[in-house]
Amino acid sequence: MKRKLSTTIVAAAVAGATMIALAGCGAGDPEAGSADTIVVGVTVYDMSSFITQGKEGMEAYAEANDIQLQWNSASGDVSTQANQVDQYVSAGVDAIIIVPVQADSLGPQVEAAKAQDIPVIAVNTSLTGVEVDASVQPDDVAAGAQEATQMVEALGGEGNVVVLQGPLGSSPQLDRGEGIDSVLAENPGLKVLAQDTANWKRDEAVNKVKNWISAFGGDIDGVISQNDDMALGAIQALREAGMTDVKVVGIDGIEDGLDAVKAGDMIGTSLQHGTVELATGLAVAAKIVRGEEVEKNPVYVMPAITADNVDDAMKNVVTEREAFLENLSTLVNENLEAGNIAFENLPGQTR
Repeated sequence: MKRKLSTTIVAAAVAGATMIALAGCGAGDPEAGSADTIVVGVTVYDMSSFITQGKEGMEAYAEANDIQLQWNSASGDVSTQANQVDQYVSAGVDAIIIVPVQADSLGPQVEAAKAQDIPVIAVNTSLTGVEVDASVQPDDVAAGAQEATQMVEALGGEGNVVVLQGPLGSSPQLDRGEGIDSVLAENPGLKVLAQDTANWKRDEAVNKVKNWISAFGGDIDGVISQNDDMALGAIQALREAGMTDVKVVGIDGIEDGLDAVKAGDMIGTSLQHGTVELATGLAVAAKIVRGEEVEKNPVYVMPAITADNVDDAMKNVVTEREAFLENLSTLVNENLEAGNIAFENLPGQTR
């Protein structure tokens, strides 16, 4: 490790910053860390359901591995996130984890961190045009193709769909879109009536789908949503319009999304378990700081979730979550060694 930085020093360095407040979490009393405690600064694009889930995973891993977390949300603003990274660099944290607002951003901030010998790890959304020390990413192209295939099968290869996109220009939006487009190109019986962003947000999706209902009405047969939150917003808008026969599919496997699959409101989702993925990002960061051998670019391949296996996914996400969090550190470390970072012992999964 390049240095042992006390959290007291970090707090003092950040106290003078007026742009953001760094709230420590996850590893107990900041004054009680051992000589091996490391400090990791985290900045995320927003506090979506996926990120909230991931924060719990990071806190569980931090508590088990002598890590102090400093946490911030950029609330969807690139400038805010840039300021947050700047503050982490000024504070001299041991590593910085970024879940970016936008892929082509933060170049100067990453370079400033590198100049201070602070490892930067991109998680969930890649950073382009700049070299990071590690990148823990989902296979979003495969996930997009997977959800589009679920829609093709649900509609029998014929029908009209609308597509809800993530924030335009973000790597998940681009990659999931690529996967969706590849499947639709092979299935010309499905026609895209419209596509637009709802920025991962449920309320924006409600309004977007209401507009599409006004424009296309009963011509809409399916909604392909690039995440579960937007899919749930689509379901709300469709229900209010009495269009409950329209098929909806999402990605992420958040609690409400799994509930919707179980209830039959969604035909399926792809489990991007934020608890596991973000904790894995923290594990990679900690191992880099501590000089341990680790795969620096592991890929998270999302399992498909349907009515057939949703109950199994619910155990780790909801119904048996406390036990899952208790064992998360062991799971993440074993997954990194084996090479399948999405493994959580669901039916059909192998390491």
